[in-house]
Amino acid sequence: MKIERHKSLKKYNTFGIDVIAEEFIEITSESELVETLSNTTEKELFILSGGSNMLLTQNLHSLVLHIAIKGITILEDTDTYVHVSVNAGENWHDFVQYCIQNDYGGLENLSLIPGYVGSAPIQNIGAYGVELKDTMLSCDAIDIKTGKKHTFSNADCKFGYRNSIFKNEEKGNFIITKVTFKLSKGNHTLNTSYGAIENALTNKGITNPTIKDISEAVIEIRKSKLPDPSEIGNSGSFFKNPVISKDHFEQLQKTYPDIPSYTLDEQQIKVPAGWLIEQCGFKGKRWGDAGVHKKQALVLVNYDNATGAEILDISKRIQKRIREKFNIKLETEVNII
Repeated sequence: MKIERHKSLKKYNTFGIDVIAEEFIEITSESELVETLSNTTEKELFILSGGSNMLLTQNLHSLVLHIAIKGITILEDTDTYVHVSVNAGENWHDFVQYCIQNDYGGLENLSLIPGYVGSAPIQNIGAYGVELKDTMLSCDAIDIKTGKKHTFSNADCKFGYRNSIFKNEEKGNFIITKVTFKLSKGNHTLNTSYGAIENALTNKGITNPTIKDISEAVIEIRKSKLPDPSEIGNSGSFFKNPVISKDHFEQLQKTYPDIPSYTLDEQQIKVPAGWLIEQCGFKGKRWGDAGVHKKQALVLVNYDNATGAEILDISKRIQKRIREKFNIKLETEVNII
């Protein structure tokens, strides 16, 4: 167990915020994690995965555990499906591409989402009509207090829109070490319901897409809209797409007849947060090194040396204006630290 002191976390978060961890340990196995927890019972811990869904606004006066456990295992393989177990420190997009290469279907719509596999269940990551909960069987996690392993079934995780038990009643109690998926083989059920995917496939002349075709379409769409964190600091979608009542939506529609929407059920409508932000004039705005991306208003960016506090200030300005203009409470998708 090697403890590094006064460690910069700039390369460990996709926003590229330069904050300092008082103490830092890289965890490369489940046994190492259990041992570390047993030897650090008096320390305040901060669990760091891929750093893709957080905004660091201050130095961390705690012991940072960077979960970097690697490995992919096939648990069950039949003619129609496969059970794949993947360790928490695997890069999410690399894992999706592994599935595509092996013709395992179900995750293709989630291509190019940044971060590690271990944090995916916490957020119930989703994109283009697909969420993690659609294919996840279970996840293994270590109880921080006892060091014991616990397996959470899909139902145990209480998944919701960008939500799970790990963001609510079990927040801060467990460290996810492994996630197991049930993926299709051969006869895949494809989800091309989102117009952007349909358009991308049509433009390529593809009428009978494969999972690889869908993955490539999603990658193309995301690259056209979202900045690469290796080139400009960001955490992808900073805000959740708000869900409002049908009555509220119909009232807004009278003033904004072109307001885009996605019907969830008879009473609930999802409205794109990026559209709301753009209507308030924030798209492409910049304050020093912090700003709103010029192509996608849902993304806040660090152009160079912005602080987390500066980016947080912009997010609060946006939330205030959205509330005033549309009477909608805009919630952050990233975790503010």
